[in-house]
Amino acid sequence: MLGFKSIKAALLISMLGFMSLVVSAQVNAACSFVSTKDGSPLNIKASETDTPQAKEFLETCINPYTKAYAADPTLITQKSPKGGKALFGYNGCSGCHGGKLEGVMAPSLRKDGGQGAFDTKWVYAKHVTDKGVFETISGGSAGVSGGVMSTWNINLPDHVGDGLTNDEILRLIAYIRTEYRGDGEKAWLK
Repeated sequence: MLGFKSIKAALLISMLGFMSLVVSAQVNAACSFVSTKDGSPLNIKASETDTPQAKEFLETCINPYTKAYAADPTLITQKSPKGGKALFGYNGCSGCHGGKLEGVMAPSLRKDGGQGAFDTKWVYAKHVTDKGVFETISGGSAGVSGGVMSTWNINLPDHVGDGLTNDEILRLIAYIRTEYRGDGEKAWLK
């Protein structure tokens, strides 16, 4: 007869095995996106107008701009095509997230401290990856942090105004990553 400790150990080993299968399946599967609002699929596909960088991201879930911006900070402020900082200002992101990403009505994106509960940590754990941030900007969020983020991706119904292209969202993410001041590992640079 198995003791309580043996049963716990067997359950733990089973759970770890299952989790490794899930992670392995996610890595091997094509990049697919899910809504931060409700976990439903986000139908975002590459189009003829997407840049090579956007097409690469849609296949791999790795943002090519993140490492490029980190290596060459002048890309952040370039005018054409618009750098992430310009896109952040032009699209009104600063109205909620602050002009210096410090957080106003929405959480800080710098993660360097503040008074809000989410000024030092990501609202959603998936934001440690560029894929997770892409999903939230693209499809919006339900407002766990106290406010609701609208749908921004031009490829999704009910997007805000003119919407943002896949490429523009990737440039915004790269800008946000270069301004991160929080503790912890910068998993998005790996």
